[in-house]
Amino acid sequence: MSPTFGKCFDPTGARYGIPTYPWRYAPKGYATRRQLRARGLRPGGQPVAAQVMRRSRGRKSGVLVAHLYRIDRAKPVRPMTSRKWGALALAMLARRTCPKCRTDAGYCIPRSLGMCVTCAYPSDQRAA
Repeated sequence: MSPTFGKCFDPTGARYGIPTYPWRYAPKGYATRRQLRARGLRPGGQPVAAQVMRRSRGRKSGVLVAHLYRIDRAKPVRPMTSRKWGALALAMLARRTCPKCRTDAGYCIPRSLGMCVTCAYPSDQRAA
């Protein structure tokens, strides 16, 4: 067993407080939030049941952790109401509207530019 595998394998929860498994070695019956969502489920208020862990050179802590929830305790996703659809449509419209020229760009405005590409690079648009 590799040293990294040994640090991440704690099925009793003695070291980290909850059962911990190495990446891709979680037992059946557990899923992450994204995996639950793909099945049309949500955690539904249940506490974190376990976690999977792996080494990560890009993080300060050196590990990447994903929390796991029990599938049998998960609840179905609540359906979207008409008000939620309306609020989502308005939020997306705000992301597509350029603050400089006040037009709908047809795409989400890049946060790095803060305005549509046409307003950010006017000289490039005239040449084309």
